[in-house]
Amino acid sequence: MYIRVNVIASAKKELVTKLAPDRYEISVREPAERNLANARIRTLIARELGVPENTARLISGHQSPHKIFSIATPASNE
Repeated sequence: MYIRVNVIASAKKELVTKLAPDRYEISVREPAERNLANARIRTLIARELGVPENTARLISGHQSPHKIFSIATPASNE
C-alpha cells in the first residue's frame, strides 16, 4: 500500500491530518536536515496506521515536502 504525505517541517506543533484514505498532511517539529524529519514522519505514519515502524519505507521524496511511503502488508497464510 502506498501513502502520499505532504510535510511541513520545523512546525511549532506536531499534527497529522488525514486528507483521504491514502493521503496525509503531517507537521513535525524536527528540521528538514540530517533525515530528522523523515524519521519522525515514518514513526507518525506507522502509529497512525497501527503497523510496526519497520513496515513503513520512504520510497520517494527524500528531499522534498511531497513524499510517498510504502507500507508492507503481512502475507496471508492460505
